[in-house]
Amino acid sequence: MDGFLFAGWVVRIPAIKAQTGAGAGTLGLALLGVSVGAVAFMMLTGRLCRRFGSHAVTVASGAALALSILLPPLARSATALGLVLLVFGAAYGSLNVAMNSAAVELIATLRRPVMSGFHAAFSLGGMVGAGLGGLVAAHLSPFVHLLVLAVCGLLVTAVAGVALLRRRTGAGTPTAPPEERVERRSPAPDRPRGSRVPARTRRLVLVFGVIALCTAYGEGALADWGALHLSQDLAASPGLAAAGYAVFALAMTAGRLSGTVLVERFGAARALVAGGGTAAAGMLLGALAPTAWGACAGFAVAGLGLANIFPIAIARAGATGGPDGVAVASTIGYGGMLLGPPAIGFLAEVWGLPVALTTVALLAAVAALVAHLTRGAHRSEVARP
Repeated sequence: MDGFLFAGWVVRIPAIKAQTGAGAGTLGLALLGVSVGAVAFMMLTGRLCRRFGSHAVTVASGAALALSILLPPLARSATALGLVLLVFGAAYGSLNVAMNSAAVELIATLRRPVMSGFHAAFSLGGMVGAGLGGLVAAHLSPFVHLLVLAVCGLLVTAVAGVALLRRRTGAGTPTAPPEERVERRSPAPDRPRGSRVPARTRRLVLVFGVIALCTAYGEGALADWGALHLSQDLAASPGLAAAGYAVFALAMTAGRLSGTVLVERFGAARALVAGGGTAAAGMLLGALAPTAWGACAGFAVAGLGLANIFPIAIARAGATGGPDGVAVASTIGYGGMLLGPPAIGFLAEVWGLPVALTTVALLAAVAALVAHLTRGAHRSEVARP
C-alpha cells in the first residue's frame, strides 16, 4: 500500500509544483520534507512498536499515511508544501518501520527469509501507482486523484487492520486460544524496560544500517540522476531516458521476487556479498558505458544486485535488535536516500555525472565487503542465550 500511495503522490509533483509556483531549487528543498519527516519518526516508531506492538502501530501509521496524502494538493506555497510533506514523510517512515518490524516477527514464525518478498510488493505497488497515476493525471485534479488514493488506502488499512489487531504483538498481546497457540521463535526477545542493549548487538545493528545505507544511496541516486545521465551525457531520447529508470525498477522487482529462494539456497551473507558485487559491476557499466543502451543494461544489472541488500539488512537488524533494530537500521539506511542525490550533484559539478555515478558502484562494493567481513557475526549473536 505504501508503495502505491507514494507513487501516486510522486506522479502529481509537476502539477503541485505549478500550483505552488515553486522554482526548481525551492521545490527541491520542499521535497526534502518527506525524507526529513521519515527519518525523524523512524526511531520513535521503534519505541512505539515495543510499547504497543508492531501490528497496532502498522494500522495507525497506515491510516495516517492515507490521510496525509491529501495534504500536498492543499498547499499553495513552497513553504506550506514543505511543512505538509514533513507530516506525510513522518507517516511514511513510521509505516515502513512498523511493517518491517511486523515482517521480522512473521519471518521468525515462518522460519523462512521472506523479507524480500514484502519489499517486492512495495516495488509492485509503486509500479501500479505510477502507471495508474500517469493514466488519470490528465483527467483528474491532484486533489481528486489523491482523494481516491486516500480512500483506497483507508479501505486497505481497515481490512488489513482486522487481521493485524486480532493477533497483536508486543505489550498487551492477547493470549491466543489453545488451538491457535504455536510455539514461536522470537527474533529478539523483549528486554525489561530500562535495560541496556548489549554493545555487540548495537554494533551489529549499526553494521546492517550501513549496508542498507549503501543500497539506498544507489536507489536515490539512480531515481534522481539516471535519466539525466542518459539524456545529457549519452544523447538518449526522452523515451529511452525514462526507460533507464524503468528497467532498473523492473530488475529490482524481479530480484526481490526471487530473494526468498536466493537466501534459502545460499544464505543471507552470501546473498549480500553477491548482490553488492553484482550492483558494483552493473553501475560501473551504467556510468561508463559509451552508449545509452549499454548504460540501460548496466542499470538493469545494478537493480538486480541492489534488489535484496536493503531487505536482508533490515531483516537481520530486526532479528538482532527487534523493533529498535529495525528503526535504527532503517534510519541509517534511508539516510542514504538523503545523502545520495545531493552528493551525486556535488560530485557531478566537479568531475562530471558519469564519474559521480561510479560512487554508487563504490558503495555497493563497500556493502559487499562489510557483509563478507561480518558474515559470521549474526549467526553467533542469534545463537547467544
